Amino acid sequence: MDIGALLTSAGINIAICVVLLSLYSILRKQPSNVSVYFMRRLISEPIKHSDPFHFERLVPSASWIVRAWQATNEEILAAGGVDALVFLRIVVFSIRVFIIAAAICVFLLLPVNYYGQEMQHKQIHSESLEVFTIGNVKEGSKWFWTHCLALYVISCSACVLLHFEYKNITKMRLAHITGSPVNPSHFTVLVRSIPCSQNHSYSKSVEDFFSTYYPASYVSHQMVYRAGRVDKLMDAEKMYRMLKTIESQTKKSYMPCCLCGKSTHSFEALNNDAESVEIKTSSDELQPSQREKKDVEKIYRKLKTIETQKKMSSTPGCLCGGIMHYFKMLKKEAESVECKTSSDRSQPSQTDKERPAAFVFFRTRYAAIVAAQVLQSSNPMLWVTQLAPEPNDVYWSNLSIPYKQIWLRKIATLLGAIVFMFVFLAPVTFVQGLTQLDQLRQTFPFLKGILKQKFMNQLVTGYLPSVILMLFMYAVPPTMMLFSTIEGNVSHSERKKSAGIKVLYFTIWNVFFVNVLSGSIIRQLSVFSSFRDIPTQLAKAVPTQATFFMTYVLTSGWASLSFEVIQLFPLLCNGFRRFILRRQEEPCSNHALTFPHHTEIPRLLLFGLLGFTCSIMAPLILPFLLVYFFLAFLVYRNQILNVYVPKYESGGQFWPVVHNTTIFSLVLTQVIALGVFGIKRSPVASGFTIPLIFLTLLFNEYCRQRFSPVFKRSPAQVLIEMDKQDENWGRAEEIYKLLRTAYCQFPLLSLDLSTSQELSMAGNSGQNKDEGSSKDQESHNPDLNEIKLLS
Repeated sequence: MDIGALLTSAGINIAICVVLLSLYSILRKQPSNVSVYFMRRLISEPIKHSDPFHFERLVPSASWIVRAWQATNEEILAAGGVDALVFLRIVVFSIRVFIIAAAICVFLLLPVNYYGQEMQHKQIHSESLEVFTIGNVKEGSKWFWTHCLALYVISCSACVLLHFEYKNITKMRLAHITGSPVNPSHFTVLVRSIPCSQNHSYSKSVEDFFSTYYPASYVSHQMVYRAGRVDKLMDAEKMYRMLKTIESQTKKSYMPCCLCGKSTHSFEALNNDAESVEIKTSSDELQPSQREKKDVEKIYRKLKTIETQKKMSSTPGCLCGGIMHYFKMLKKEAESVECKTSSDRSQPSQTDKERPAAFVFFRTRYAAIVAAQVLQSSNPMLWVTQLAPEPNDVYWSNLSIPYKQIWLRKIATLLGAIVFMFVFLAPVTFVQGLTQLDQLRQTFPFLKGILKQKFMNQLVTGYLPSVILMLFMYAVPPTMMLFSTIEGNVSHSERKKSAGIKVLYFTIWNVFFVNVLSGSIIRQLSVFSSFRDIPTQLAKAVPTQATFFMTYVLTSGWASLSFEVIQLFPLLCNGFRRFILRRQEEPCSNHALTFPHHTEIPRLLLFGLLGFTCSIMAPLILPFLLVYFFLAFLVYRNQILNVYVPKYESGGQFWPVVHNTTIFSLVLTQVIALGVFGIKRSPVASGFTIPLIFLTLLFNEYCRQRFSPVFKRSPAQVLIEMDKQDENWGRAEEIYKLLRTAYCQFPLLSLDLSTSQELSMAGNSGQNKDEGSSKDQESHNPDLNEIKLLS
């Protein structure tokens, strides 16, 4: 590939970025797109929707860039939490380390590589990109000391910055633990694999076990129940039978209407709407907690629709002109329905739905962490404990998975991920075939005429391969997320972290190693037949494939950020909802997006790997990487401030993965450099590179001992001080009340029970009033009680 093909790819991607960013600056000003580009602000603070039209809405502007740049860390922390701030620290670290790398490599190594051999150079735009790589330096050259020096500077700078970031993020995590409001997960232990007993239920077993072995610290527990589709259908069938019974009883007791004495069909008029509402409620009440607001809003909108229809149809019910009071009859029947429903729900049949898992609550944080880390039984497969995730972070459907299946599921998903990784070799090999024109002409002779055109030649070799690979890569994150769900992770954050690690391994293998060692699949599988050949093979391949990595940074980096900021799929969904379905109301918080850490962190780390490995081999990639990281800094800050809504917090749990991957990138870079120095017959550079590898590994071990334990376990000193502070402030009772309602698997169940009680109280108080005042109140707002309960 020559400079012209690289410039063609750069020009296309720059044009795409400019067009999409300009389009975004216009679309974000339109009131109809508030739910797309300002969802987080729409939930947290009121936003005006009826701004008058003005011409500035149609003019692109850079105001969003200025706001993103001026935002402080406190604003980022308030908007996205610790996870968002830690993510941005990854971007800042990358900018700092690659500024140092670009300064020394572009101004020192690039001239050395370009004039490394005595040859007649062409014009710059016609030069091959290989002349800018280390492969252009002749064997035995005395200038390899510059590459070794640059390698030392980059490695030492990266280690110093890593230590600085690791130290600050550790302090940030401890400050999050101590400074945040009372977190129920600090007092809660998730217990799995509860042994089955024929004499009593799982709940009784949990109570007996922890009352016996933790009598001073055990408070209570909350069982996990089965909530499959069959159970939901059975509950819906039960509710349907009750409603049909009430309907038949109501038809027999029609009340006379005013003066004429004719019967009004109040319940019959509302039966279809009420039946659909109740059946929908019962069928959805066993959904996980994240659907609570959505279900309540559906019921509320349904009742408001019924209310509107009732007000519009408050016409004379018969010849005498009497008015039918729909909700008067519905109120009395709803009382009997809810009371009967609550009595059915409180039957011992719930015992049959118990699963061998429970949330156990303790009086102090220290007692909870001790119970979570201690082996509870002589059989490690029974009474398995771990600290519970945050209430909003619990992945309820996986809690019903038997604990004995977890290790089998992990092995199965690992094998599935490996198979998927090798299946992906086919498109990667095809993509690499496009970068080799000679092989492409031999395989497809009919393309010879097309490839003779200069622009088509540059387009096929410089732009098309990276685009095809990027399109194939879009299928990777959903597949890995599916694998992580099958694994049995009990929290959303663990599931996303597991998926992110899988995506990271997948991209490093397929985008880097497979592209570097491109060729036939048999060659890719046999290239590592001898471990002694690994440095040599990588040293030969990396400089030649650096040109492809440059175009990949342009396509998968620059263009992907443009598509990230424009939010194409939510934008299309919003347009379909507003202009096709004609629904003008704003979506609820359940439609808000969470930050995709499992896709963005692997992308950042992959570009970091490409930057480290190509820094001394092909320094021309560093300016493109710096542009990507600067643009990512602005785009991600804007998205965190305006778009993404944090629903749970892990406290920067993914930073150790970032640290380990960066160390791996540094060591891999040093190994490749060692192989290159060996091939180029530079014993001095090779001798100085070997100690650098050991020093980097030694630094990693220090960080693992010094900082990593804080991300695995909470320090007892901090927890005990927090417990003493709660005791001095007298917040024990407040914490116990919070624990009773924190982990609610079926939030609509508790809502329905409270609704039935309030309906009963409202019905009893209404009977004590005289008939005249009752009619007067109902004539103004006959459905007051029903709407008030759901508003």
